[in-house]
Amino acid sequence: MRVMIAGGGSVGVSIALDMVDRHHDVTLLEQVSTTAERLKAMLPGVNVMAADACEYANLAAADLRSVDVVIAATGDDEDNLVISWLSKQEFGVPRVISRINNARNEWLFNESWGVDVSVSTPALITSLVDEAVEVGAIINLMDLAQGRMRLIEVTLAENAPAVTNHLTLDELHLPDSVRVVAVVRSSQPLVPSPSMHFLEHDHVILITRADAAQECASAFVA
Repeated sequence: MRVMIAGGGSVGVSIALDMVDRHHDVTLLEQVSTTAERLKAMLPGVNVMAADACEYANLAAADLRSVDVVIAATGDDEDNLVISWLSKQEFGVPRVISRINNARNEWLFNESWGVDVSVSTPALITSLVDEAVEVGAIINLMDLAQGRMRLIEVTLAENAPAVTNHLTLDELHLPDSVRVVAVVRSSQPLVPSPSMHFLEHDHVILITRADAAQECASAFVA
């Protein structure tokens, strides 16, 4: 698979190394020429280009039309949006992943700007903090499908209906818009089955429509 990464900072470099280890064809664009030259020596197997990924001509020179995935990983949200939009609208890249640096800008990173998947480090860290302290609360882990779907987690409290009523997954009668995809119990991931019962402190991972995230509350939140 051909992958183009925009941004030669620590995030872009880490992704490039991981992609090469997975035997992908990786091109990295870094606009600071001195940094790009240093990265060429650091990243054997990566095609490093000294180029501004916000410019159409540079993306064309990187043969973006043949790329399968673009990762906009710069430290500037405006740049990442421009790169995402150009990649999708001008070059028809099938999958565009964009980094969000400022959580306040998260609402912009959607299909209108060509973003298929956005990754917000601040929001992820916040969710992990919430996860550590919020038993019985619905925690948003990630937005998927241009924000139409959400991956959420609920840590079950003692008085959660699924626990107190000793109901199986099948007996919960969750709506079609909600699916349990995994349960983590005592640090062990479990594959949910219709006959599974839920216990206090279970971490329940669900995928839901964005407008239906609260529909699981009746089963998992007291």
